[in-house]
Amino acid sequence: MIQMYDLAAADPAVRFSPYCWRTRMALAHKELAVETIPWRFTDRDAIAFSGQGRVPVIRDAETVVFDSWAIAQYLERQYPEKPSLFGGPKGEAHARFVNSWADTVLNPGLIRLVVGDVFAVIAAKDREYFRTSREARFGASPDQVQSGREQTVVGFRQSLAPVRSTLEAQAFLGGGEPSYADYIVFGGFMWARNVSTFEPLQASDPIADWRERMLDLHGGLARQSARATPA
Repeated sequence: MIQMYDLAAADPAVRFSPYCWRTRMALAHKELAVETIPWRFTDRDAIAFSGQGRVPVIRDAETVVFDSWAIAQYLERQYPEKPSLFGGPKGEAHARFVNSWADTVLNPGLIRLVVGDVFAVIAAKDREYFRTSREARFGASPDQVQSGREQTVVGFRQSLAPVRSTLEAQAFLGGGEPSYADYIVFGGFMWARNVSTFEPLQASDPIADWRERMLDLHGGLARQSARATPA
């Protein structure tokens, strides 16, 4: 069974990293059994064997892989008999573009909507690290960054236009069935869903309908995941 180190809140059942959710969904798509191990920001020693300090990290027998994109590529090549994440080299190339878009547009937009909520639900031992690292990044506290999100969300929703127009024409970013491109984008929305009650999407948005379909995939893996209780 593959082991995966997965970012957890104070409640170990609450898993919220957008990158870890990419990997969780990829493993489910590949129909691979996985043991998830709760990990927190300051648990660097627990993943020292990977040679770096971030999750997701997987251990597959003697093989260790970190970084969600590298893990997806590994799973695709190591288990070619399992359902494909990319549908071939062209699909992998397209997913790489989606990966870059999500890392530079989607997730930076989402963090400004939920960063204060993340701070509220993480383990006490992680709070100093999280606060100081985010203050260094944004020049403001997590709560200050998040303040005014009722207005900030308008611009965020506009930034989703490429995803929205695609999902108006087809059920998934992968076409008729989900591909790794879907898991990349979905990971961000699982991040928001599991730490915050703030809704980044309008109910009428085609992306909201897609999110519902994604929540039900793989036996409802994502829908059944624990959500943090608001303070």
